[in-house]
Amino acid sequence: MATRGQGENVLDVERSRVEPPRLYKVLLLNDDFTPMDFVVVVLQKYFSMGREQATRIMLKVHREGRGMCGVFPKDIAAAKVEQVSAFAREHQHPLACVMEES
Repeated sequence: MATRGQGENVLDVERSRVEPPRLYKVLLLNDDFTPMDFVVVVLQKYFSMGREQATRIMLKVHREGRGMCGVFPKDIAAAKVEQVSAFAREHQHPLACVMEES
């Protein structure tokens, strides 16, 4: 059994701060070959966007060269990048999906 001396606590609880996970942006990059409709399908399928929002992001990718699909913890962002990249390869499109620290 623990005893308390002067200035000692039976239980010393150390409070530690847990850092929030780093967040990463998932981005689609423009190319000259992937059809716009395919990009909309990707945004709807993998990022749960409605058609209107997916079309806005697709147009941003088309006009500005890249567009953000979402912000996620690192492991989820990496999984999204892999899923989108595999889906694009499967359909023989060169659509690039990348992640960068937010």
